[in-house]
Amino acid sequence: MPVRLDPEEFETGALFEAVGAFAGQHVLEIGCGDGRLTWRYADDAARVIAIDPDPARLARAVAACPPRLRNRVEFRMESLQSFASGAGFDLVILAWSL
Repeated sequence: MPVRLDPEEFETGALFEAVGAFAGQHVLEIGCGDGRLTWRYADDAARVIAIDPDPARLARAVAACPPRLRNRVEFRMESLQSFASGAGFDLVILAWSL
């Protein structure tokens, strides 16, 4: 049986409680891994750039990206140290990356 992380959605609730609304926000997610958290808020965000240095995890995120989010979520294989963007962000998420 596969492990199901956060089946009660406590993590999602805590994220929305801490951040508030994602509607219309430009989000940078650092350490997105397989996108597990990304799908929970990306429907509401205007744009998401999700970065992770692990090619295997990032490949799983790209493959699992729901079709409705493919024009809104951009995955990049890079670390925070190498990340460079001229764009500003309204929110930055760093979860499970320390």
